[in-house]
Amino acid sequence: MSQNLDKLKEKIAEAHKGGGEKRIAKQHEKKKLTARERINYLLDENSFEEIGILVTHRTTDFGMDKEKIYGDGVVTGYGTINGRLVYVFAQDFTVFGGSLSETHAEKICKVMDMAVKVGAPMIGLNDSGGARIQEGVKSLGGYADIFHRNVKASGVIPQISAIMGPCAGGAVYSPAMTDFTLMVEDTSYMFVTGPNVVKTVTNENVTSEELGGASTHSTKSGVTHLTAANDIIALENIKQLISYMPQNNQKPPEKLPYELGDEHREVLESIVPDSSNKPYDMHEVIKGIIDDDSFFEIHKDYADNIIVGFSRIGGRSVGIIANQPMSLAGVLDVDSSKKAARFTRFCDCFNIPLLVLVDVPGFLPGTDQEWNGIILHGAKLLYALSEATVPKVTVITRKAYGGAYDVMNSKHIGADLNYAWPTAEIAVMGAKGASEIIFRKEIAAAEDPEKKLAEKEAEYAEKFATPFEAAQRGFIDEVIMPKDTRRKLIKAFSALENKHVLRPNRKHGNIPL
Repeated sequence: MSQNLDKLKEKIAEAHKGGGEKRIAKQHEKKKLTARERINYLLDENSFEEIGILVTHRTTDFGMDKEKIYGDGVVTGYGTINGRLVYVFAQDFTVFGGSLSETHAEKICKVMDMAVKVGAPMIGLNDSGGARIQEGVKSLGGYADIFHRNVKASGVIPQISAIMGPCAGGAVYSPAMTDFTLMVEDTSYMFVTGPNVVKTVTNENVTSEELGGASTHSTKSGVTHLTAANDIIALENIKQLISYMPQNNQKPPEKLPYELGDEHREVLESIVPDSSNKPYDMHEVIKGIIDDDSFFEIHKDYADNIIVGFSRIGGRSVGIIANQPMSLAGVLDVDSSKKAARFTRFCDCFNIPLLVLVDVPGFLPGTDQEWNGIILHGAKLLYALSEATVPKVTVITRKAYGGAYDVMNSKHIGADLNYAWPTAEIAVMGAKGASEIIFRKEIAAAEDPEKKLAEKEAEYAEKFATPFEAAQRGFIDEVIMPKDTRRKLIKAFSALENKHVLRPNRKHGNIPL
């Protein structure tokens, strides 16, 4: 018995060493943490319980039977973050380059299944050279097993992926199907085919960083939602992200204690400029509405003409979608529509109320947008907000023109409460453009066409470029002073807390993908 115990201790000690001290030292030279260090930093102290520490691969080909390392390149288990249960896996690049084998995949699948069973978030720390080529189709089958579980867990438990090293080939599709993907600058990359293949096929010379680094995916492709300068900041981002989410789709997000005080915010009165053509920073509006320092922006560097992120209002977790007049005047385009639609669907999956701040002059015109499917991508946002059953509140701060007014959580597509500031302009289009069409003959026949256009523009603006016409028809529930916005929203989300919507009996809708 004592001999067996000694052997077990030796095996566990060996498993904790991973791929050996030399390889771990090399990992630290690149300012990367090891797999176990990452887990220990992410989880509460002494909370991690490891599963499958003594697992080894089953391959006998190509001399692999002579090199077996406990854990087989991935550390799996569960623990807590700020007292909340989470399941986690961390690929260990010091063991066979973190490559995925049949048993490596089985370990990941096991914790994914357990996370779904108990209803707890699943966090994957990816750092792998890809499929273990010595295993052939078995490793490919392992990836498919993981992908299938990603799909089954989608909308049931939150899934977060952190790319903390290489992630290439088929491996990229698991993070792509999780809810949020984070990357570490300079040390992580994602791509389906690497630079060498790209060079052979397309004759393009490109580095791994240019092809699939954190900067590329956070600004150009939108594949990654958050980037971090190093492993520690990436892990801190995961902790913060988790704090806004519930454990699963059957639970509400945690509500922090909050006592009502003076909720008026005078600063909101002076943010929107007098001229409707002058930009302003919608971040300032958000700051004046939310609980102090509670905004956590998602996709910050991608499609910055729209802002999405989590915050708290009166202690409640709320998802915010807001047009950004500082970028492209806040228009909706292909990328911003996709960005906002994806965020909307996550919030709806996990019972997080939505606040939509509107200042949108319409959809971006041009052949580039039309040829790249603005119709379909705009429809994604329209579909997502129409389908969402969580509490939905809209505040129109300034422009709400054309079809974009409908898309941005209008009363017509199921918003619960719609407010407008006195500066709101709700119309088919801007006063000048509308006047040029409606009064074309009068303007052309006038002695002074420019003066006549100005007169007609003022006439149109007085009738339509205000929130009062929409309010008279019930499309706007109340025209409010900007300083009262926070107080109104705290009460609105409180009143909507127990909102319940009966869905039609169907397998699923057909979102325009």
